[in-house]
Amino acid sequence: MTTREWSARVTARSDALDLDRSVFTWRDPRRIARSLKRSAEHSHRRKSEPYRSAMSMLTFYINRAGDNLGAGQRRVLEQAKDELRRAFGRGPRGRATKRSKQRR
Repeated sequence: MTTREWSARVTARSDALDLDRSVFTWRDPRRIARSLKRSAEHSHRRKSEPYRSAMSMLTFYINRAGDNLGAGQRRVLEQAKDELRRAFGRGPRGRATKRSKQRR
Protein backbone atom coordinates (compact mmCIF):
# COMPACT_ATOMS: atom_id res chain seq x y z
CA MET A 1 0.00 0.00 0.00
CA THR A 2 1.44 3.37 -0.97
CA THR A 3 1.59 6.37 1.34
CA ARG A 4 -1.05 8.10 -0.77
CA GLU A 5 -3.44 5.16 -0.42
CA TRP A 6 -2.78 4.95 3.31
CA SER A 7 -3.46 8.63 3.99
CA ALA A 8 -6.57 8.58 1.78
CA ARG A 9 -7.87 5.61 3.76
CA VAL A 10 -7.16 7.33 7.09
CA THR A 11 -8.95 10.48 5.95
CA ALA A 12 -11.94 8.58 4.55
CA ARG A 13 -12.26 6.00 7.33
CA SER A 14 -11.01 7.72 10.44
CA ASP A 15 -11.70 5.54 13.44
CA ALA A 16 -11.88 8.58 15.71
CA LEU A 17 -14.16 10.90 13.76
CA ASP A 18 -17.08 10.46 11.37
CA LEU A 19 -16.33 13.20 8.85
CA ASP A 20 -18.78 14.76 6.43
CA ARG A 21 -18.16 13.64 2.88
CA SER A 22 -15.57 15.81 1.08
CA VAL A 23 -15.25 18.17 4.06
CA PHE A 24 -11.69 19.13 3.09
CA THR A 25 -12.75 20.21 -0.40
CA TRP A 26 -15.28 22.79 0.81
CA ARG A 27 -14.44 26.44 0.13
CA ASP A 28 -15.91 27.90 3.35
CA PRO A 29 -13.46 27.75 6.31
CA ARG A 30 -16.21 28.35 8.88
CA ARG A 31 -18.29 25.49 7.48
CA ILE A 32 -15.27 23.16 7.61
CA ALA A 33 -14.55 24.14 11.22
CA ARG A 34 -18.18 23.66 12.28
CA SER A 35 -18.26 20.24 10.65
CA LEU A 36 -15.02 19.10 12.30
CA LYS A 37 -16.18 20.45 15.68
CA ARG A 38 -19.50 18.64 15.39
CA SER A 39 -17.79 15.39 14.38
CA ALA A 40 -15.29 15.60 17.24
CA GLU A 41 -17.90 16.42 19.87
CA HIS A 42 -20.21 13.59 18.80
CA SER A 43 -17.51 10.93 18.54
CA HIS A 44 -17.18 8.44 21.37
CA ARG A 45 -14.16 6.74 19.78
CA ARG A 46 -11.68 9.59 19.97
CA LYS A 47 -8.80 9.32 22.42
CA SER A 48 -8.24 13.01 23.18
CA GLU A 49 -10.39 16.06 23.76
CA PRO A 50 -12.61 17.18 20.85
CA TYR A 51 -10.47 20.22 19.99
CA ARG A 52 -7.30 18.14 19.64
CA SER A 53 -9.03 15.48 17.56
CA ALA A 54 -10.51 18.00 15.15
CA MET A 55 -7.31 20.02 14.79
CA SER A 56 -5.25 16.85 14.36
CA MET A 57 -7.43 15.61 11.53
CA LEU A 58 -7.28 18.98 9.76
CA THR A 59 -3.50 19.24 10.16
CA PHE A 60 -3.06 15.63 9.05
CA TYR A 61 -4.97 16.30 5.86
CA ILE A 62 -3.02 19.48 5.07
CA ASN A 63 0.33 17.78 5.70
CA ARG A 64 -0.48 14.61 3.76
CA ALA A 65 -1.89 16.48 0.76
CA GLY A 66 1.44 18.25 0.31
CA ASP A 67 2.05 19.64 -3.16
CA ASN A 68 -1.19 18.12 -4.43
CA LEU A 69 -3.14 20.71 -2.43
CA GLY A 70 -3.62 23.90 -4.44
CA ALA A 71 -2.64 27.23 -2.91
CA GLY A 72 -6.26 28.39 -2.74
CA GLN A 73 -7.53 25.31 -0.92
CA ARG A 74 -4.49 25.32 1.39
CA ARG A 75 -5.40 28.91 2.32
CA VAL A 76 -9.01 27.86 3.00
CA LEU A 77 -7.85 24.99 5.23
CA GLU A 78 -5.41 27.21 7.12
CA GLN A 79 -8.27 29.66 7.70
CA ALA A 80 -10.36 26.71 8.89
CA LYS A 81 -7.75 26.17 11.63
CA ASP A 82 -8.34 29.72 12.86
CA GLU A 83 -12.11 29.17 12.70
CA LEU A 84 -11.73 25.91 14.63
CA ARG A 85 -9.73 27.68 17.33
CA ARG A 86 -12.48 30.31 17.59
CA ALA A 87 -15.23 27.69 17.64
CA PHE A 88 -13.58 25.99 20.62
CA GLY A 89 -12.83 29.30 22.38
CA ARG A 90 -9.09 29.00 21.84
CA GLY A 91 -6.71 31.84 21.16
CA PRO A 92 -3.74 31.80 18.83
CA ARG A 93 -1.85 28.48 18.84
CA GLY A 94 -4.51 26.79 20.96
CA ARG A 95 -4.29 28.93 24.08
CA ALA A 96 -7.56 29.24 25.96
CA THR A 97 -9.13 32.69 25.93
CA LYS A 98 -10.47 34.46 29.02
CA ARG A 99 -14.00 33.84 27.77
CA SER A 100 -13.53 30.07 27.49
CA LYS A 101 -11.85 29.93 30.93
CA GLN A 102 -14.89 31.64 32.47
CA ARG A 103 -17.19 28.94 31.09
CA ARG A 104 -15.36 26.13 32.93
